[in-house]
Parts: sequence; C-alpha cells; structure tokens
Amino acid sequence: MDSSRSGGAQAFAQTEINWDKLDKTKFYVVGAGLFTGITVALYPVSVVKTRMQVASRDAMERGAFSLVKGILRRDGIAGLYRGFGTVITGAVPARIIFLTSLETTKIASFKMIEPFQLSEATEAAIANGLAGMGASLCSQAVFVPIDVVSQKLMVQGFSGHANYNGGLDVARRIIKSDGIRGLYRGFGLSVMTYSPSSAVWWASYGSSQRLIWSFLGYGTDHKESVPSISSVMLVQATGGITAGAVASCVTTPLDTIKTRLQVMNHEKRESARHVIKSLIAEDGWKGLYRGLGPRFVSMSAWGTSMILAYEYLSKSLVVSLL
Repeated sequence: MDSSRSGGAQAFAQTEINWDKLDKTKFYVVGAGLFTGITVALYPVSVVKTRMQVASRDAMERGAFSLVKGILRRDGIAGLYRGFGTVITGAVPARIIFLTSLETTKIASFKMIEPFQLSEATEAAIANGLAGMGASLCSQAVFVPIDVVSQKLMVQGFSGHANYNGGLDVARRIIKSDGIRGLYRGFGLSVMTYSPSSAVWWASYGSSQRLIWSFLGYGTDHKESVPSISSVMLVQATGGITAGAVASCVTTPLDTIKTRLQVMNHEKRESARHVIKSLIAEDGWKGLYRGLGPRFVSMSAWGTSMILAYEYLSKSLVVSLL
C-alpha cells in the first residue's frame, strides 16, 4: 500500500469506531430510543408511500399532497400513524439483529477483501454492501410479519381495503385465513427488495464517504489531520442522501410489487406477475415507480438521520480497552 493511501486510511480511520470497542448494552438501549424517535418523525412518509402504491389511478393522479389532505380530513394526525404501534413493537428486536449483523459482517468483509489491494472507495462499497445485505437477510424473519401487519393497517379503509381493530386483529385474521405463512406473504420479494436495497444503500454510503473525503483532501500526504465533528457530520449526511437516492431508484419497483402483494385481501391470491401486469396496464412502466418520491424522501431522511445517530452512538459509547 502506498504512503498516501496509508496516510489517508489512518486519518479516515479516526472517524470510524471498531465494533469491539463499543459498550454494547448502552449502544442497544440508547440506540432503541434514538431510532424510535426517528421512526416517529418519518413514519407518516411511509404511510403516504404505501397508500400511493395501492391507490387507484384517479387517486394517483391527484398526487401525494391530496392523499395527505384526505388522511388528515378523515382521521386527523392519527391517520398518518396507522400501524405505528405494531412497527415500534417489532422495530427494537429487528434493529438489534440488523446492527449486530451489520457490524460483524462488515469487519469480516473488510478482512476478506484486504488482500486484493483495492481502492478505499471500492473496498468500502464491497464491504458495506455485503454487510448491509447480510444484516437485512438476518432481520427479515422479524421484519416481514411486522411489515405485513403494519401495511394492512396503513391502508385500512382506503380504496376498498378492510378495516381492523389493531395489529392483533390483523394477525388473527391472517392466521385464520392462511396460517402462519400468511404473515410471511411476500417474504421472497421482501428479501429481494430489502436485501439489495440495504446492500445498495450501505455500498453507496461507504463509497461516497471515501470519495468525499478524498475530494476534501483527506488521504493525501499534505492533509492527514482528523476532520472536525461538523465536517464528519456533513460528509455523513451527504453520503446518506446520496445512498438514499441510489437505493430508492434501484429498488422502488420491487417495493411497489411487494406492498401490493402484502396488502391484498385474503380472497385475492394474485402472483407477482399479475401485479406487474396490472400496474403496467394502469400507468405504463412508470406504475412500477409509484411512491418513488416519498420513498426517496423516506430513505434519504431515514438513512441520514439513522447514520448520524448511529455514528453518534458509536463515538459516544466507546469503552476503553486495557
């Protein structure tokens, strides 16, 4: 490895924290609180995105703001938080599984590709991408049933969808109709959606961070100093927005299909192929990108907020090693 790359790696390494140095108990406890707060702030965007993906053509033509006004008119602010209790209940264990898998896989991935002597941006893209995909795969067992239940609550009473008395009522009806497997409807598509989405997000975030630091001069012989906290946060936020834009553009079609499969009534047993044909018949190929705007906002805002909170946790909860 040349000296400039070594110097840059040393400078940049000081902006990252090794998983082995974290106080895990505090990390999970404080992290649960921070991520709950982020979910509260961004949950309405998920509700709007989901409704756009299952809306009729007429409702789609009126746009997202019309959907929001309709929800507020009928249900008030509470309408923007349909299914929130269910999501929060499953979010804590899902996040714990995700973050643990993410960090352990990332460490292993960096070690695996180190002998290939790739550029920092390429190493970061590969290692972060593998870590994001692995973490998503591990967390899907918890996340998919929560997703199925919460999305039914998000669209209840909308465009002819059934009404429910809370998350337990949704789960009871699904199990009565389809058994436990009903809670995993769209599991394959969820894996195909969230795993690549997570891989693309983390790969884009990891590589864009390195490229930005390089553009700012870090990684050269004449600039090996540790960047300021404000610089670190700005670079991380920019990386999060970039990652959200890339991931949402790549994976929105799969997310739209998955959502439609998960919220359909028990009597309808349409295949993914039938859903695709219906979307194309209604709106052409752009129908596969229903909800792209809210999904981009959600992924960028959530990703940026999450990564800033995550990095804050990583740096504030380091334990000293003797």
